[in-house]
Parts: sequence; C-alpha cells; structure tokens
Amino acid sequence: MKVLRTPDSCFEGLPDFEYAPHYTTIQADDGTPLRIHHIDEGPADAEPILLMHGNPTWSYLYRHMIPGLLKTGRRVIALDLVGCGRSDKPASKKDYSLARHCDWMTKWLLANDLKNITLFCQDWGGTLGFHLVAHHPERFDRVIASNTGLPLGKGTNSFLRFWQAGMRYAPFFPWRLAFRRTLQRELTPQEYAAYEKAPFPSRKFQVGILKFPLLITVFPDHPEVGINRETWARLKTFDKPFLTLYGDRDPVTRGYDKILQRYVPGTQGQAHKIIEGGGHFIQEEKADELVIEVTRFLAATEKKVACGE
Repeated sequence: MKVLRTPDSCFEGLPDFEYAPHYTTIQADDGTPLRIHHIDEGPADAEPILLMHGNPTWSYLYRHMIPGLLKTGRRVIALDLVGCGRSDKPASKKDYSLARHCDWMTKWLLANDLKNITLFCQDWGGTLGFHLVAHHPERFDRVIASNTGLPLGKGTNSFLRFWQAGMRYAPFFPWRLAFRRTLQRELTPQEYAAYEKAPFPSRKFQVGILKFPLLITVFPDHPEVGINRETWARLKTFDKPFLTLYGDRDPVTRGYDKILQRYVPGTQGQAHKIIEGGGHFIQEEKADELVIEVTRFLAATEKKVACGE
C-alpha cells in the first residue's frame, strides 16, 4: 500500500491551533506502517476526553472546544482519522474500507491504552467511535454523540442520496458545496485553508475523503453493512451514560438522536438536547454551548461512573 504524508510545514501558522502534534504508528493489515496523528493536552494521568471528527475535517474542528474542555481538569485528546489532517493518507481508493477504518482506529486505541474514556464523536467520528465503544466497552465511561449515525442499510434521506451520487465519480472534493450545505457560519479564508490546503496540498492527498461517502452503509446491498449491524447489536447493551447533542440545522443526521435514545440503554434519563442554530459541523458554530453541555454531563454522571452504576 502506497502512503502519502502531508509535510509538517503545511500546518504552520494555523489560526487558533497551536497544539503540539503527537503520533502513533500502527501496522495495517497488509503490513504497511501507518502514522496516526492526535493532539494530547492536559494532565497525562487524568481521565481522557477523546474527540473524534468526521469527513472531510480533522482535529482542527475542535480548536474552539479544547480550551473549555481542559478546564474540566481532564486530558483532552483529538485524533485525525486515517486519510485526514496530519495522519497518513493511503494513496488509492481501494485502500479504504469501513473494515480497515475500524481496524486502524482499534489499533490506535489499544496502542495508546486509553481507559476511563469520555468519547465525544461527530459524523464519521461517531460511526467509527461507536465501533470502538461496542467492541471495547470496558475502556469507555461515557459517550456524547453529536450529529452522527450508524447506517444499517435501511435507506437514507435526500441529502445523503445526493451526496453519495455526486461523490461517486468526483475527481476532487467539492469544498465550497460541502461547507455551504453543512455550515451555519462563514469561515475566514485562513480557517478555510486550514481545512482544505493544510492537510491536502494537492488533489492526490484527497483520496480518503473522496472515498468516505461511498463507505456509508445506507443501502442493504452495501458489502460492509454487516459491520455496522454487529456494532449496533452490541450498542444495544451499552448501559453507561450516553448523551446526544444534535444541531437543529443538520441535514445529514437529523432524527438519529431519537434512534439512539430509543435503543441504547445508557441514554435513559440523560439531559439530551437539540442545539438551536447548530449545523452538521456543530463544533464550528456552537463550541461554547457544547462545552457547557459536556461539562454538565461530566458532573452529573461522575458519581454514577465512579460507583459502576
């Protein structure tokens, strides 16, 4: 497997993002070493908050949440999915599959030996994060899901149908279209460049983010839908605290919070919230409100988690 690595110089001078990079090298199923990037802030011995992003973003998406989360006294870790941000980028579309993404993230989790995790996940960060929770529940104390889902081949909404059809043969990622439909605020030119130009200095680096839409298992004939079905079956037994914070202007995952609340035991009795004015990339628009809700959730569930209830 041929792997591309974005030069470190591409990430210099990004606005509001002065966090030191950390790297973990795992081995892919074909033996190829893959370097996965994450931010690691706060006390090394504190319980971690793990932040997982979606497509086509990276840990930069959490830049406005990290300072507030650090005030909780916890360790804050934000990783970059393979093919995104500062993580390595396999060079061919055939290198990417749902199974491989799950394998890569699992190997990263085990290599870092994280425990007592509070997971905050959005978009693909939820799909892959749920896999980690479902298969390693002993490592997670609680989950916050925001604008994410776990497709089971039962169809989809008009936005995702349009998105998948358009991306099937796209020669490059349509940044302007994607952000116009999913963001409720205008990015500055510098912020926009931090998403597009920094991780992807040329089109050949975009292969992973071009493939992600085709890995969404919304139709029953998708070859990997069984992976999500197994994850979902395991999630139905997860009884640790599980909170949903969804934006009311997200066209991608609207209504999935109700599905999680109906079937995941840990969602019962939690202070779920629909955040007004929150689009799909809600971290860009409602960072302060998200931090407030996460902080409340941590405080409200601390005793329950400590007692193993």
